[in-house]
Amino acid sequence: MRVSLPYGVDVTVPSVARMYDSLLGGKDNYPADRAACTELLKQVPSMRELALNNRQFLRRVVHVLAAEYGIRQFIDHGSGLPTQDNVHEIAQRVDAASRVVYIDNDPIVRTIGGVLLESNENTAVLQADMRDTDAIFSSEPVDRLIDLNEPVAALFVSVLHCIPDASGPADLIARVADRLPAGSMMVVCQLVSDSSQVRDFVTGFMDEQTQGHWGRVREKRDVAAFCAPLDLVEPGLVEVSAWRAEKDDVPAQLSWEWEEYGGVGFVRR
Repeated sequence: MRVSLPYGVDVTVPSVARMYDSLLGGKDNYPADRAACTELLKQVPSMRELALNNRQFLRRVVHVLAAEYGIRQFIDHGSGLPTQDNVHEIAQRVDAASRVVYIDNDPIVRTIGGVLLESNENTAVLQADMRDTDAIFSSEPVDRLIDLNEPVAALFVSVLHCIPDASGPADLIARVADRLPAGSMMVVCQLVSDSSQVRDFVTGFMDEQTQGHWGRVREKRDVAAFCAPLDLVEPGLVEVSAWRAEKDDVPAQLSWEWEEYGGVGFVRR
């Protein structure tokens, strides 16, 4: 799908959302995004499988939250561009009354998402910085769609590596956890690597390509620290293709220079 570009968007600068769209075979990306993916694939050849596994994880986890834990409200931080089986589609197959607010700072996400979702009254897209918790929770879409007297699922799926240490990703998770009512759950995962060479290369490359819209590839212990406000459900913190895997999921990565690592938990009260 192609829509008119929002004013001021420079598509010669790669976007994390559009790079991810390219890896998933989407069409809402541009030459700069595809070129950045090509360069990354030379250093981290498992990137495409990682993206596919990550998308499968999102599908599984939203279904489990809706079908097994009864969650009917979702706030998807750093949602990226719409693709097949979005959060609202998965949740609304369980219960058509499920409500979803997508958050992303990319104006193209807001434009395309707004067009696709304009007929779905239980879904909205908010253009905002996912670090701005106050603005998000006081926004019109959250006020309209999210009842903070009932359990909410806050999703941070493959986005925390976009947040620099100076912006406090652990503090962000803690702030959002404090806003959520009893019975709420959070999904937290991000890119990690045991190799300092991989961490340093990807972090430097993406920071340069996106002109500062990046944090860093981290270590598993960092993700564990992010999850401090949560009581994790089984299987705990794992590489995401191992989180309640199903037989029809895409194959796991063939190389392990990096991985998507995280889990799901109840907000601790």
